Amino acid sequence: MMKVLSKILDDEISNLEKQGLLITPKVIQSAIGPEIIINSKKYINFSSNNYLGFANNPKLKKAAISAIKKYGVGPAAVRTIAGTMVLHQELEKKLSAFKKAEGVILYQSGFVANLSVIPAIISENDIIFSDELNHASIIDACRLTKAQVIRFNHLDTVDLSKKINAVKNKTSSDTKKMIITDGVFSMDGDIAPLPDLVAVSEKYNCILMVDDAHGEGVLGKNGRGIVDHFNLHGKVDIEIGTLSKAFGVVGGFAAGKKEIIQWLKQKSRPFLFSSAMTVPDAAACIEAVNILEKSDELTKKLWTNTSYFKKGLKELGFNIGESVTPITPIMIGEEILTKKFSEYLFENGIFATAICYPTVAKGKSRIRTIISASHKKSHLDYGIKVFSKVRKILGIL
Repeated sequence: MMKVLSKILDDEISNLEKQGLLITPKVIQSAIGPEIIINSKKYINFSSNNYLGFANNPKLKKAAISAIKKYGVGPAAVRTIAGTMVLHQELEKKLSAFKKAEGVILYQSGFVANLSVIPAIISENDIIFSDELNHASIIDACRLTKAQVIRFNHLDTVDLSKKINAVKNKTSSDTKKMIITDGVFSMDGDIAPLPDLVAVSEKYNCILMVDDAHGEGVLGKNGRGIVDHFNLHGKVDIEIGTLSKAFGVVGGFAAGKKEIIQWLKQKSRPFLFSSAMTVPDAAACIEAVNILEKSDELTKKLWTNTSYFKKGLKELGFNIGESVTPITPIMIGEEILTKKFSEYLFENGIFATAICYPTVAKGKSRIRTIISASHKKSHLDYGIKVFSKVRKILGIL
């Protein structure tokens, strides 16, 4: 049987390579920052989720090292048995205050947070209404529930209302209905219409959940996220956050009403059956929250850099879609051409990854750039110059 499987997999991999869809990550040999080392050469980094430059922040590194000296490297247990450390409690308390939520529960990653929360709240007799462009972790979590999943058109609350109405008379009084959306959509950089989603959820008595992975550290006062951005505290039932993007570390969390958080601590399976966040991760995240609480300087610099870079690309005639965040896609379309574009950028000192199927739909390939607060104007200027050069080489636009 193994020979048959090997043949099937080899054929599939060959097909991916022929279509230009084979994923071959480049190996980074330095700390993550505005410049990185790959193959012993320096490149300007436009592909990282390191929005605020925290991945190599001296204060975060110092906090992580100090915590290791005091507490070791990890808890070596799940939270409910012998793995809850004072650092976990401190981080949950700080995140709860930062997010202006009643409670927070930590998870091992943002992906795990979605896999933990959705199946713990929703069962097979319930209904989920999910934006058609929601993240893969939401899609996988919804499948785990065995509930009916109804996709609504991207950002379209009119379509959402129609689909809720269509099943309204086919459900019992105890059927839970959950609306789920990304806050910032990771491939396009557009933002969920959260005020309208709140209105729909209240009208139809639905649970509202937002995955704010790319909004943490980016939107709202001092980077508090999309709920703060729209001043909707207490109106969104569950917020999912990640600590691996703007926070520069790794981990995830859910924020919400205290009874929801208490339930998740009893029933979310990765919390019950997987080891807790490591010591240096927790300590570094605590320091990241401390920095954001004290100042909005990095968030403001992020948006200054983003506006400058977007303006430069637009002036060159690039299609950057509907992005209104630091996620800036340069839409190319065809997969092989998009990969060539990325390769030419790389040859000219720019690391900007091609995003192709299955990460995005076929024919929707793009170079996804993400600007950081740590980029200098010289980095942005050079990047714009190289994008213009490669466009002419490939005859695009």
